[in-house]
Amino acid sequence: MQTIEIQQNILDLTLSLGLKPRKILPIAESGSARKYFRIITETNSMIGTYSENKEENEAFLTFSKHFHDLGLNVPEVLAVNDDKTCYLQSDLGDDNLFAHVQKSLMAGGLGDNVIELYKKALKHLAKFQYIGNQNLDYGKAYPTERFDRQAILDDLNYFKYYFVKPHEEIDFNETRLNRDFDTFADFASQAPNDFFMYRDFQSRNILVKDNELYFIDFQGGRKGPLNYDVVSLLYQVKAQIPQSVRDKLVQYYKEVLSQNVSPEEVGFDLYQPYFVYLRLLQVLGAYGFRGLIQKKSHFIESIPYALKELKIWNETHPLNDYPELQNIISQLSTLNYPLTLNSQLSTLHSKLTVTINSFSFRKGYPDDFSGNGGGFVFDCRALPNPGREPEFKTKTGRDWEVIDYLMAKPHVHEFLENVKGIVSQSIDNYIERHFSNLMVSFGCTGGQHRSVFFAQTIYEWLKEKYPEIHLKLNHIERKIKEEHNA
Repeated sequence: MQTIEIQQNILDLTLSLGLKPRKILPIAESGSARKYFRIITETNSMIGTYSENKEENEAFLTFSKHFHDLGLNVPEVLAVNDDKTCYLQSDLGDDNLFAHVQKSLMAGGLGDNVIELYKKALKHLAKFQYIGNQNLDYGKAYPTERFDRQAILDDLNYFKYYFVKPHEEIDFNETRLNRDFDTFADFASQAPNDFFMYRDFQSRNILVKDNELYFIDFQGGRKGPLNYDVVSLLYQVKAQIPQSVRDKLVQYYKEVLSQNVSPEEVGFDLYQPYFVYLRLLQVLGAYGFRGLIQKKSHFIESIPYALKELKIWNETHPLNDYPELQNIISQLSTLNYPLTLNSQLSTLHSKLTVTINSFSFRKGYPDDFSGNGGGFVFDCRALPNPGREPEFKTKTGRDWEVIDYLMAKPHVHEFLENVKGIVSQSIDNYIERHFSNLMVSFGCTGGQHRSVFFAQTIYEWLKEKYPEIHLKLNHIERKIKEEHNA
């Protein structure tokens, strides 16, 4: 479904609550196909979500109501459309735990305030795992009700097919590797798994508001072992938590957990090293699929962090009982994904890149090569069209005659000021949160006059207003490309 149709669904659902939106703004996507929007009304704001995966939506809506009724810190679902492709939630803001981690790393390391936030997150996690598990309808879980032996094999094979095999320089025997996977899954699946498993419990899914934590994106939850979510949080590769700090946080988690569950009785320490491996391998599979195959740059950027963590873990916990898997992990350190302290800091300090396009709606929307979902698309077709004037037929929106024509129209100035307000709001926010990409596109009928004028004008305006960002300008129909580096 096109963005305009999705926004109409969001609008209709908002109106059903008796609220009239002032703005509906897209929110940058991550690794999923879900579309997110912030709806600004006269009195408040909400988050709108659209996804055609109705089973996944049903899982989220079921879990969300259950957790909210139990008093767990999740957004409240405010409205759902009839076919369950679209729903509205309370807006808890954009600040997340990972943003606090980034700021702390830029200051030289994880500060005490960030470590306290991790302790809070682990305390909440124990509640989700034990209290949230009670009477939860796992029949709605998607794609499976339980993280069992088959699910473990699925994660290991995800790593094999999407990370190992695309690297043809890695030499391995697949039959022996599959044997190791079977043995690994046989053991790891013995971990008690009658708890709620969040599945993607990591710092980007933990919102910070008024020094309290709130939790999102649990639609992949299912019954599972305790270790997996602890590892997902503490071994999130870009968070770069020192092992000594991880060890202390794991000890804190076990103390909290022991109020309801004995860590010794569920063999928490016994299974912990295996779930560290499993999560790191699964993450590499995800980075391979989203990065190497789908060409999403921010996933490719994460690969060296995951390889570094895997290498360090393997040095202290070698897989001597899994020789073919150990053989592959040993070879991974030879891959050309360098990561040094300087490159880590340069990643954190990297400039925001804003790509500005002009295009023709007749030819389709511009491609998004950043992997971040596209950003803003402004439709210029409601404005006066210089292309209808004979003297402008061979001109473009870069020619002074067309510029003078458009600048004489009051609606053009109104449109331009609205665009500036929307775009600058996102840029300010993206810079603060260390986001790497934003795309702003202007479309008209032929991609020659109005779209070119607005793309060029916004490019020049941003070059002056934000000298610290990197700008790219593409006039797609005119085949003109420009770049500006501060």
